[in-house]
Amino acid sequence: MKKLWAFALLLFSYSSYAQQIRIATSDISLVYRVNQHGRLVQQYLGPQLTPAGADTLVHNNQEAYITAGMESLLDPAIRIVHNDGNPSLELKFAGTAVTKEGDATHTSITLKDPVYPVTVVLHFEAFNKDNIIKAWTEVKHTEKKPVKLTAYASAMLHLNAGKYWLTQFHGDWAKEVNMQEQYLTTGMKILDSKLAVRANMQQSPFFLLSLDQQAYESTGTLLAGTLAWTGNFKFGFEVDELNKLHISAGINPYASDYALEPNETFTTPAFIFTLTTNGKGAASRNFHRWALKHAVLDGHSPRLTLLNNWEATGMDFNEEKLTGLFQETRKLGVDMFLLDDGWFANKYPRNADNAGLGDWEPNRTKLPHGLGYLVQEADKAGVKFGIWLEPEMVNPKSELYTQHPDWVLRLPNREEHYYRNQMVLDLTNPAVQDFVYGVVDKTLSASPGIAYIKWDCNRMITNAYSPYLKNKQSHLFIDYTRSLYKVLDRVRAKYPHLPIMLCSGGGGRTDFGALKYFTEFWPSDNTDGLERIYIQYGYSHFFPANTIAAHVTNWGKQSLKFRTDVAMMDKLGYDIKVSDFSEKELQFSQEAVKTYRRISDIVWYGDLYRLVSPYQENRAVFQYVNEAKNHAIIFNYLMNIGKNDQFRLVKLQGLDPDKQYRIKEINLFPGTSSRYHFNQVYSGDMLMKEGIQLLPGWASSLTSNILELTAE
Repeated sequence: MKKLWAFALLLFSYSSYAQQIRIATSDISLVYRVNQHGRLVQQYLGPQLTPAGADTLVHNNQEAYITAGMESLLDPAIRIVHNDGNPSLELKFAGTAVTKEGDATHTSITLKDPVYPVTVVLHFEAFNKDNIIKAWTEVKHTEKKPVKLTAYASAMLHLNAGKYWLTQFHGDWAKEVNMQEQYLTTGMKILDSKLAVRANMQQSPFFLLSLDQQAYESTGTLLAGTLAWTGNFKFGFEVDELNKLHISAGINPYASDYALEPNETFTTPAFIFTLTTNGKGAASRNFHRWALKHAVLDGHSPRLTLLNNWEATGMDFNEEKLTGLFQETRKLGVDMFLLDDGWFANKYPRNADNAGLGDWEPNRTKLPHGLGYLVQEADKAGVKFGIWLEPEMVNPKSELYTQHPDWVLRLPNREEHYYRNQMVLDLTNPAVQDFVYGVVDKTLSASPGIAYIKWDCNRMITNAYSPYLKNKQSHLFIDYTRSLYKVLDRVRAKYPHLPIMLCSGGGGRTDFGALKYFTEFWPSDNTDGLERIYIQYGYSHFFPANTIAAHVTNWGKQSLKFRTDVAMMDKLGYDIKVSDFSEKELQFSQEAVKTYRRISDIVWYGDLYRLVSPYQENRAVFQYVNEAKNHAIIFNYLMNIGKNDQFRLVKLQGLDPDKQYRIKEINLFPGTSSRYHFNQVYSGDMLMKEGIQLLPGWASSLTSNILELTAE
């Protein structure tokens, strides 16, 4: 009898150890199993295995979520120091649960330490049709005192390819998201941020990883990943001595040891990734479709076109100037006027960037009748009214700073450091959270017709010390971001659908952690039409067009048509002095707004194909195709072309090979006619296999065209 019980126990143990856990979309399989020691290992990550329950010959023994202090020599995903000083963690499989909601499947895998009362839960949400997987982790314990977390990745992935190429997106103010690709060799490559606020200022929290050979737009195996976190992030890429790649993604633990209280749950932000065998374009379309449905506020709602006053007036304006601009807004034909910086503060008037920030009452000299009057006057002119705010920041020259010096992040016994003449409020303090929420709520409540907010954030954290956190300074970088989300949760609870632009001195905040609260983001203060092609090209790898605000301004030496054509490939807006337009320029811009309104659904919600990269040729070509494949828009930009440049035919993508398409150039400047001669209909099959000539002999540098394809 004892032998039978022992045999039954052996069978039970074997079946538990042999258990497979599968996270899958229509095109991706991520397979885990429990090994003979009860630990979770990643068995497979790659193209979908069919049938759904198919086994794999791969028997990888790499622990799925590597812990510190045990036998692994790799950089750990998690490190804990227990109450007794033991800096180790062993995680054994304790169970799994699967739930489904719509097209998404949520899988949780529970792991426990057999010695210490620590539980780690790995979460995965797989979006079947969009081929996106979200991964995040929860850590909890019941030790008698707090434990110290010194590493806490959202997820780890393990890959086994012949070669690896990493594409990162980096830059600085006005030169965001430069793309740089490198071959990964043995050792560790880290992409990270330590700026805390405006964390993406120099390094963007997303990457592309080619496997075996370099991936291109339509070919190659590629993993694309990003972190949904508006603070310090870290991606680690470690190639070991067996040429296997180990990716860890999560909050940057730099200066951020976290004291986790008993029964408190530490939840990491989501690492979001896709894997495709069809190149960078397929990965981008996966992210775009998913983001519009699940990650961006009101992703499928219409966006407002606007006219911003900044380039026209700066901070030098009054009611008369502004109401005059309402008429220009109406004349241009856009939906809304946006009042930018400089409208507030009285004791220390906001006439330059060195004063007033934090004192959010309308300036009585500039606006004697307040914001409500402007909202009413805009309404009379037939346009909506939007407002600029930067509620997380303060100028030392302000009443707020004088009254609440304890609300400011600054080091004791050190000279204050300013960036753009301002400092960061201590958002970890609940009183400051109430103040920041109150800035928004009071502004909107006092002037209920306000239809839009531009939420700015123009500096990173230096002076990194919180008066509120006292002896928990290592919590600052994490708690600041969590506190920001608390404020935004309150804003959205009261104003659930108000359009808000996420701005941060340009692309300092560009992540899906923030975009759940925002309808769009400001990708760069650089609006030079030529340089914007590179910037918008970079962001297009992860973000759909209706989230990328693109304004026509006077930056750059290109024609108004070129600058407008560039802005129309994303979310069109204007920041320009309309009264300076010539008659033809005004006519062109008015028609461009109408044209954009007509084609915007294709640009915002269509599939994007980057047909020609500005990094490869002195031109760039983008194509959007709607879901029915009966309507497409092509944006063709000629850059600084040389006399020896030779450009091939451009093969279109995403069309229906059996449909017949008529091609027409649109958005022409008054007095000009198209030099393209598309005098017949063309099959989608021919357009995709043979292509079309987008560089006739008459073309010159810094010219552009928009073509519309309509199926007949």
